[in-house]
Amino acid sequence: MRLKHSRIARVLAALAAVAIALPPSLPVAASPAMEKLFFILKAKGSLTQDEYDMLVAAARADEKDKERPAPATASAPAAQTPNTSALEKRLSQTESKVGNLENVLTNTRGQIEDISKITDNTSPATMSKSELDALLADKWYERLKMKGYLQVRSHSLMHEDGGPFHSQNDSLANSQSSIGIRRGRVTFSGDLTNHLYLYLQADFFGSVSATNGTQNFVQARDYYADVSLDPAREHRIRLGLSKVPYGHSNLQSSQNRLALERAEATNTAVEGERDLGIYYMWAPYEIRERFKGLVSMGLRGSGDYGLVAIGAYGGQGLNRPDTNGQPHWLARVTYPFEFDNGQFLELGISGYAGRFTTTTAAIPGVGTPANVAGRGLTDTRVGIAATLYPQPFGIETEWNWGKGPQLSNDMRTITSASLSGGYVQASYRHVFASQKEFIPFVRWQTYNGGRKFAANAPKDKVNEVGVGFRFIPYPEVEFTAMFMHGMRTNTAVAPYNSVSYDYLGLQAQVNF
Repeated sequence: MRLKHSRIARVLAALAAVAIALPPSLPVAASPAMEKLFFILKAKGSLTQDEYDMLVAAARADEKDKERPAPATASAPAAQTPNTSALEKRLSQTESKVGNLENVLTNTRGQIEDISKITDNTSPATMSKSELDALLADKWYERLKMKGYLQVRSHSLMHEDGGPFHSQNDSLANSQSSIGIRRGRVTFSGDLTNHLYLYLQADFFGSVSATNGTQNFVQARDYYADVSLDPAREHRIRLGLSKVPYGHSNLQSSQNRLALERAEATNTAVEGERDLGIYYMWAPYEIRERFKGLVSMGLRGSGDYGLVAIGAYGGQGLNRPDTNGQPHWLARVTYPFEFDNGQFLELGISGYAGRFTTTTAAIPGVGTPANVAGRGLTDTRVGIAATLYPQPFGIETEWNWGKGPQLSNDMRTITSASLSGGYVQASYRHVFASQKEFIPFVRWQTYNGGRKFAANAPKDKVNEVGVGFRFIPYPEVEFTAMFMHGMRTNTAVAPYNSVSYDYLGLQAQVNF
């Protein structure tokens, strides 16, 4: 009974407070305005559905009572006495709750005039999304959206010859690990205003390593703002920690990529794919929509980084400060063509130039290599990319050339040396009538050059063929299997032997 009385009191208190809050200039529109106000309170959680229904019914009954002529009898006032006494008794029992609801209504009193304009007998009984957005326009936190994904992965190293196997991109791919979380991403993003977009992404388990003891379970992956320079948002400035706009696969989300990891040839340019920087990006509205469509249609595009992007970044990698006072300069141009038959082809070229400061460590029997450049070594690349999106057949390829830090053959000095490499991937996308998807793919990758982000920047040689598939039974769940055979340098442990290997990777991905 106490709960029932409490709800009745809240209803009566709200009616009384609304009657006080409504301006006297709105006698006819009071009931529609109150209904709109009750809807807002319900949407904000101040009223339950039952309370909302009761309030609306009471307001409508009150409006009918106003329109009905009063009975011309002397007994009318006496008949109202019991109801008035009951009302006063219930209100006196809930004075504290009346005060609380009056405070809520006071905060929304400034909205009553706007509500009365909306409910001028020409608007629907419930608020549209645009109307609600207008009323909450000053609350930027209402615009933020949360999303993310989880990748649980299992590896089976079937064969290794020449030393311990090491994959620079996947710390779980080794003989000591069987199952683990490869990525646990949580993202908050949204247009805070018409000119400001915010993107924040954290990775849980992003730096967990079974080989070097690293146990940084939470890591910042992105934290940047896009400042639009025009109403159409075709021109924008990106500030903060974000992906470096170089290549295609580096920009492609790991949530969308078919292969378990990116190819070394392009990923060695920016391991972790991110750095602190500032970029100018431009793309016409139509092209921006096309970039987004290549992702939303399930074609696994790289996202919207502009048709043209130019800028500067620290150059030392993800969550690492610049150490030589000289930024890397970058430029990228890409264009997604759409043919008459609906097929998409994206072509791009990108490049950067700067100086990179390597880290050094003692090599058994050799000592610590000497770095010939005090303020960093020449680090320049140019790359080309071409992607024929799977409709249903697809092919994706990238190649890059340049110079970067590399350990000498005698392992005594680190200088800048030539590098080159790339990959080719073919795929077929089949969508069943039930909207399930099956995407088999094959990828060949090769690289010959220094791995600048590893201690001593050892020379890295990779030649690998991978075959796999991705099965998507539901939009929220994806399964990937990939078998890899090849040869690569173990760049984690001196003397940096070449290792031949066969291993199988299995992954379950959950999207939300």
